[in-house]
Amino acid sequence: MSDAVEVKTLIIDEQEVSARRGQTILEVARENEIYIPTLCHMEGLSDVGACRMCLVEIKGSKKLLPACVATVFEGMEVSTNTERLKQHRRTILELLFAERNHICSVCVANGHCELQTLGQEQGLTHIRLPYRNPQLTVDASNERFTIDHNRCILCTRCVRVCAEIEGAHVWDVMGRGINSIVITDLHEDWGSSSCTRCGKCVQVCPTGALFDKSKVGTDHPKNPEFLPYLNLMREAQ
Repeated sequence: MSDAVEVKTLIIDEQEVSARRGQTILEVARENEIYIPTLCHMEGLSDVGACRMCLVEIKGSKKLLPACVATVFEGMEVSTNTERLKQHRRTILELLFAERNHICSVCVANGHCELQTLGQEQGLTHIRLPYRNPQLTVDASNERFTIDHNRCILCTRCVRVCAEIEGAHVWDVMGRGINSIVITDLHEDWGSSSCTRCGKCVQVCPTGALFDKSKVGTDHPKNPEFLPYLNLMREAQ
């Protein structure tokens, strides 16, 4: 049997499953309909383990590992929904809500926001941490789209889709830690950048950070399901 098709046997939540060499825990879990929450992950894009929502426990390890980038090994025993993990995920969500200015009631993505949905799903009823309330800008210089840095969670989906799917490399991250922001080109206004206005970055944004001006005030969910297809087409080229 070649390495490319070597089969690994592991246990996820007391369920014995099989995996191929090099697969991640998240890939195997989803193949077997085992739910692990994610924010920065999106099918068709590379994984970076930025949000840490997909943390899992591995038997024999004291560390929690991100399922989207941790690869499987023979005999691995994974737990995805322990009380320890629930507490970590709620804390991560609290940190995300407290770091920027997320006010769901006045957000353009209200009802179509993955951060909001995860907060509800994980039983987040209040934030115990002090809000930072940073004074962040809104860039509406692009004729079609707007970026509100107050609602960005630095998932880098926009960076990755622009580089890996569109091949334009317009978006990037500037700064370190809590001072990090996503930028276009060398921190130019979006409207003055080399952006082709394809809109893929807007489609993949999990919050209301990137939005289409024409859709404000309408009940218009985003539709990122086209990405796996686009990724396959790009690889074929």
